[in-house]
Amino acid sequence: MSSQDSQDIETATTAIESAPDTKTRRYDRQLRLWAATGQSALESSRVLLISGSATSTSILKNLVLPGIGHFTILDHAKVSHSDAGNNFFLEGYNSIGKSRAEEAVQLLSELNDGVEGRADTRTLESILESHPEWITSFTIVVAHNLDHTLLNELSALLWKDAKYPPLVVVRSAGFLADFYIQFHEHTIIESHSEVSPSLRIDKPFPALREHALSLEFDKMDSTEHGHIPYVVILVRALEDWKKSHGGSLPKSYEERQQFKKGVLALKVKGDEENFDEAETQAYRCWTETKVPSEITALFSDPALSTEAMDSNQSPFFHLLAALKEYTEQCDTHTLPLTSTLPDMKSDTHNYIHLQRLYKTRAEEEKQAFKSYLRVPVDDAMVDSFVKNAHALVVLRGKPWGTFDEDKAALVESLSTMPKETCIHLALSALSLLQAGDTSVSPSAESIRAKIQSIVGQSTELPDEADDAIGEIARAPFSELPNTAAFLGGMVAQEVIKMITKQYVPVRGYCVIDLIETCTGTIGA
Repeated sequence: MSSQDSQDIETATTAIESAPDTKTRRYDRQLRLWAATGQSALESSRVLLISGSATSTSILKNLVLPGIGHFTILDHAKVSHSDAGNNFFLEGYNSIGKSRAEEAVQLLSELNDGVEGRADTRTLESILESHPEWITSFTIVVAHNLDHTLLNELSALLWKDAKYPPLVVVRSAGFLADFYIQFHEHTIIESHSEVSPSLRIDKPFPALREHALSLEFDKMDSTEHGHIPYVVILVRALEDWKKSHGGSLPKSYEERQQFKKGVLALKVKGDEENFDEAETQAYRCWTETKVPSEITALFSDPALSTEAMDSNQSPFFHLLAALKEYTEQCDTHTLPLTSTLPDMKSDTHNYIHLQRLYKTRAEEEKQAFKSYLRVPVDDAMVDSFVKNAHALVVLRGKPWGTFDEDKAALVESLSTMPKETCIHLALSALSLLQAGDTSVSPSAESIRAKIQSIVGQSTELPDEADDAIGEIARAPFSELPNTAAFLGGMVAQEVIKMITKQYVPVRGYCVIDLIETCTGTIGA
């Protein structure tokens, strides 16, 4: 690999003056989604995929292309005629009788020469018995249509320790499928929430307030007047309002309408869009800037207890503990300010000046926040944490199969989401009926009986059960290329979320129905 190819992603994406290297050009579009930190996490990841089926290789295709570091296909099976007919990552008739893992790895590796691929033809049973630590060495494990007994053993192994990798369980038959992510705890700093951080217009920091009050709107020419950022307009208008209303913010509907009219009255020309924008954003003036309820709830997390913090090695919770203390101690009782500003009607001079005010204040508050940290944390992580403090997420999962053991939860799910629950139950029934012998071809009656045993004999199945049972009985072994392709995209997307710790992964069982082209989640 050339020195240009091996240039560090962080350097390539921050060094604006230099031309992008080959790697950055290759991954340009995805770097816009998860940036250098996400790409670095992908490139250092090791993915284990159990089974070389059409669905498995479709999942891997969507992981190899964005550049995971390494993948291993664990599969002792030989390529069958059906494999050759539905798996695009086999050489058709020429692959029949050869190792399915080795054949798939060969073609998948051609998609991205920067990804290391390996085939392992051992059986999962032998590894679970003699080398379970090999499985736990991976970043994440994905299993497709695994035997029920083996799946339970694998799930139990990976649930033993919170440090062990997450397990993604994928099941499919015909046009129906579901998948589930088993994990202990998953913390997300960059959740990419659609909720924007507060601009703190109702509690302006001193420099912003002074800047807004220093402007003489009535002495500006029309060009300059038409490019005042709406943030400055609102801070100034709010200060003027408080002077004439005893320091109170607009409270009633009438007062708020009056405030908006006052903002529009500041126009000197009818086409000044910045004042129209200020009128639209006026709600920020009476919306109190405070710690979001979702973040406040995290401050009560058991992981922040004194006993837990003494043994917790996760920098996330040390950052969260510092954030809690910061919000309690700072004058405004708010999250640290972020320097990120939204687009707004303005000219370059005014926008950059406003951005500098926010950036300077954000840096001051970040330094104050860092003073509450009790352990050393990487500066880049601190920067990211402060920038995204308004949208932090902590998820805690459950072991695979917990939902099917909870009859009350199943009955409730049948009443609220009957179609999705029936598909899930039909797939579970198929897995149980084929336990120990995946060649068993169950009848519709046996599937219904097994579902009834799962939910309880007294529970009446909804009409949607007939469709799910019929499809599973029709095609218990069928792996359709379009189902495999659809699952490949969806599962790979969730795997990337888990690896990069960006965006929020699906909770519970994601159920796919390609007969009616719909998805849904249950058992969260």
